[in-house]
Formats: sequence, C-alpha cells, structure tokens
Amino acid sequence: MSEQSETPSGKRLLGLGVLAIGVVYGDIGTSPIYALRESLNPAHGVGPTRDNILGILSLIFWSLILVISIKYLFLVLRADNRGEGGIIALTALVIPPGRKPSRGGVWLVLAGLFGAALLYGDSMITPAISVLSAVEGLGVATPAVQPFVVPITVVILVALFSVQRRGTAGIGAVFGPVMLVWFTTLAVMGGAEVIRHPGVLGALSPVHAIRFFIANGMRGFLVLGSVFLVVTGGEALYADMGHFGRRPIRLTWFYFVLPALLLNYFGQGALLIRRPEALSQPFYLLAPGWALYPLIGLTTVATVIASQAVISGAFSLTRQAFQLGYLPRLRVLHTSEKQIGQIYLPAVNWALMIACVGLVLGFRESGRLAAAYGVAVTTDMVFTTILFAVVAWRRWRWHPLGVAALVLALLTIDLAFWGANLPKIPHGGWFPLLIAAGMFTLMTTWKRGREILGRRLRERTFPIELFVEEVKRSPPPRVPGVAVFMDSNPGGTPPALLHNIKHNHVVHEQVVFATIVVRETPYVDKTDRYEVTEIGEGMWRLKVSVGFTEDVDLPELLRLAPLEAVDFQPMKTSYFLGRERLIATKRPGMAIWREHLFSFMARNALGATNHFHLPSNRVVEIGMQVEI
Repeated sequence: MSEQSETPSGKRLLGLGVLAIGVVYGDIGTSPIYALRESLNPAHGVGPTRDNILGILSLIFWSLILVISIKYLFLVLRADNRGEGGIIALTALVIPPGRKPSRGGVWLVLAGLFGAALLYGDSMITPAISVLSAVEGLGVATPAVQPFVVPITVVILVALFSVQRRGTAGIGAVFGPVMLVWFTTLAVMGGAEVIRHPGVLGALSPVHAIRFFIANGMRGFLVLGSVFLVVTGGEALYADMGHFGRRPIRLTWFYFVLPALLLNYFGQGALLIRRPEALSQPFYLLAPGWALYPLIGLTTVATVIASQAVISGAFSLTRQAFQLGYLPRLRVLHTSEKQIGQIYLPAVNWALMIACVGLVLGFRESGRLAAAYGVAVTTDMVFTTILFAVVAWRRWRWHPLGVAALVLALLTIDLAFWGANLPKIPHGGWFPLLIAAGMFTLMTTWKRGREILGRRLRERTFPIELFVEEVKRSPPPRVPGVAVFMDSNPGGTPPALLHNIKHNHVVHEQVVFATIVVRETPYVDKTDRYEVTEIGEGMWRLKVSVGFTEDVDLPELLRLAPLEAVDFQPMKTSYFLGRERLIATKRPGMAIWREHLFSFMARNALGATNHFHLPSNRVVEIGMQVEI
C-alpha cells in the first residue's frame, strides 16, 4: 500500500517533505529559468515596460494560486485511487469497479487515455528544454562558449539516460537536499532584488493583470501561452501523490516552494524594471558576477533532477498502461530492492533519449523549444478537470450545482491557457500532439486487438464442463507433477491444454488454470487476491487479482495461494503458455492496417515467461494460428 495510508507527522513528515521537494517539484521549480523571459519575448509584441512587467507578474502569481494551490493541491489531490494519483488512476475512478462503462463512460475513458498519451510528449520536451536552458547560462558567463551549448546539452542528456538503468535509489537521497539548496537560492536571488525595488510587490493585486489584458488585447491573451510555463509540472504533484501522500506535498508547497518561486519571479521583474536590457537572461543576471558559474552548475544539476522525475514518471505511466491492457508488455527492471516503484524500462528510456536529443538538435534554443511546450500539458489539464468533476459528482455525491460551478470556474482557466497555446502548434506545438496521437493509436489498437483476440479464442474454446466429462469417460494417462496453464477465459478449457493432450496424450496429476485479473486499483488486499474453484479430476481454477501498479510474480503468487491440495514445488511445476500467431483478415473488427499494427505489437511484446517471472526451464509454449 502507499505511504499515505497513514498520516505522517514529526520527523517522518519532515523527511517525506524533503524527498517531495526533490522529486515532485523539479519541473515546476526550474521554470523560473525561462518562464518570465519567454512571457516578455519581443515576438509577442509586449515590451518590457513597467506596466507590462507588473501585469505579467500578476498573471504568474494568480496562475500559481489558482492552478497549483487551489486546483491541484486543494481539489485534485482529493481524488486518490487507494493512495495513487495520476490521470490513469483518476480515469480508473470514473468507472465503478465491475461495471461496464456506458457510452458516455467510454468517452471519458478515452479522454483519460489521450491525456495519458499527452504526457509522453511532455516527458520528451521537459528534459530537453530544462537542460538546454541551464547550459545556455554558459553563454551569459562566456560568450565564446555559445557554439558549444547544443553539444554540451546533448552530452548531458545522453549521460542522463545512460545512467537510468542504475535507478534512482543511489542518488535519490541527494535529490531533496540539492533542491532545498536550489529553492533557497531562488529565494535569496529574487529576494535581494525585491528589497531594492519593493514596489514590484504591487503585482500581487489582480488589478495589474486586468489592466494588462485591457492594454494589450489579443497580444496580452496570447502571452498566457508563455505564462503557462510557470505551472508546467503541476500534474506531477498529482502523479507522485502515491509516493509521499497529500500532507507532505501540500506543506512543502505552501511553506517553502511557493514563496521561493514567487520571490524569484518578482525579483526578475524588479530587475527588468530597473534594467530592461537584462531581458535576454533575467534569471542568470539576478546573480552577482562571482556567483554566475556556481549558479550555472547548480542550475544544471536542478534541471537534471527535474528531468529524472519526468523520466521516472514515464516509466510508471507505461507500466500502469500495459498492466491495464492498453500497451503490450515491456521489459521492466527493478532498480531497488526496497522501493517497488523504482523501475526501469529500457525501451521507453532509449525512445525518450532519442526524442530529447532530436528536439535539442532540431530547435537548438530553449526559446524556440518553449513554443512546443504547453500545448500537451494544457490539454491534459482540461481532461483532468473534466474527469475530476465526474468523480466528485458520481463517486463523492457532491451537489450537481456545486460541481457545475466548480468545473465552470476551472475550465475557464484551463481553456484560457489552452486557447493561448494553440498558436504554438505551427511553431513546434505539433510535436507533442503528434506523439500523443501516435501513443493514443497504439493504446486503443492494442486494447481493441486484445478484445478481438479474446473473442476469437472464445469462439474456439471447448467448455470446461464437457472437458471434465470427457476426462471422466476416457481418462488420459496422468503423469506426476503440477501443470499450470495460463488462462484468460475462466469459462473454457485452455487451448494449450487441449493441444498438449492432442500431441502428448497425457495430463499431469494436478492441473491449475491460472487467470490473472488486473483490477482498476493500484493495489489489491491479500484477502481479496485469490478465488479458488475446484473443477474435479485433479483440476482447479485459480483467479488471482492484482493492482495496476503491482509486479506479477506468478511462482510467488502460487506459493501464497490458498490451494493446500496442490504442492507447487519449483522442480515439479510446469507452466504451459499459448503463443498465438496472428493473421490479419477482413473479418469485422478493426481496419486492416490496425490489425497489422496489432500483430506487429504482439510479436514484439515481452513474452509471458519474463512478464510473470516464470523459470524458463519449466515453461512449455504451444503455438497456434488465430485470424483476427
């Protein structure tokens, strides 16, 4: 179970708070490097005048309050799925367990699925823009280094992805302390400038934001697309809830992270009011000359930490997706013996690395890359608001009028940011949307393909009752040992068993039909995990329920199963698996290109032997052809 099953306090609360600072706030904590600079980009037609600076600072302040503090910290964090957060966990809350979704429910699930797909685009852009913006500080300190900014960024990114296989267990303990230093540095740098120009605090009033919109019209509205950069990473607060719990995340935000961010943003604003020419790099120019190189080093480390959090999130998201049947199984390596959530997926890791390096080489400047940033996250936030409203109405029974008023207020903010980001699509915003569309196609194709394959297999399944009668009438030779047949159809006889009898003419003394059911909850209690049915003639059906964040170690699950009559000795237990060779046809189901895509994904999926941690020398695979 997650750590938030009990409310932490005292030293444990402090420790979780420090760890949360290092993991949860990495993305949003590195936004000051580029967010205000991009909001005042001359391309927007909004110059660094005093009124414009105060207006944008006011927008930044109220964005952090409304989007992060109220929407995510106060509201969305309430929607935990047995302690776990994130859009997949939220989507699972929309449909009550055991119920078939209605037509409207299907659309909600698809919206959540597309929201999850959007996060893959974010996982590619965040490391690229964060590390690139940090290394660009070298150009401020030494202009001669400017031509080497992109190569240095590529080297750092390759090194970052190359060490992922070692996991975060070894370096995770330093994340929190380093980010403590980072946020303290942000506060000190910004606070010193605010002291010199305290008038900048007038931007706390929303009047300046309103005046900004009135004075700049549509140009001011489009600036919201860059202001949104200050809240990117907000979804990480929700996604990482299961690691730390609500209380540590909330306390560290309100008492430490939020004040540090505001001081730095307001400090940059004060600097620009005093020196408008500092617009090229207001973050680095806040620091005195002697501190520039240490600041660049600290910034690079902070952006690597921010990137690490996003990469780890992509690993977790992918595992949840294939556990729920939305993606083919991939190889998962556990990088920590103590923390089950610390995992490494090689295929995802290298795909992200190639994408990040390609983005840096293609855009070459963080300012250009910022044009691609925001479209995916704003769309994801819109879906989060809609799904949260459904959960509040259907599961928590909040008053419909209250839910309607709440969703109207939240969607007004979300859609304003979303609309302001739409013009970014031709300038790079198409990239995360393209990635999301691709991932959504893969997810829906795999889910639909598995449903069709299951139906095809059921059409040719021999009823278990008739099989038992046949065994009674004409008993086949029984051989010593236990045979475990993986079976996704609890009502029929596993095709692998029928093929085994057909070719080998024997049945083991004890036969277990094992069915793994992934529930739409992160974890399953031990009391609800097993369901045993005795079929007769030395055969049992064992239904094992697991959560979508749990690792499926079948030999261990069998050892703990309440099946006293069966002795699962490792060297006397054989596992029989069916391996289907899929043939695309014009039969009703999916478009032919999707059937070919599904077949390709199935061929490249991780085998059941590795996925279920079966001993390879005890596995028998039996092949068959299936038309889909």
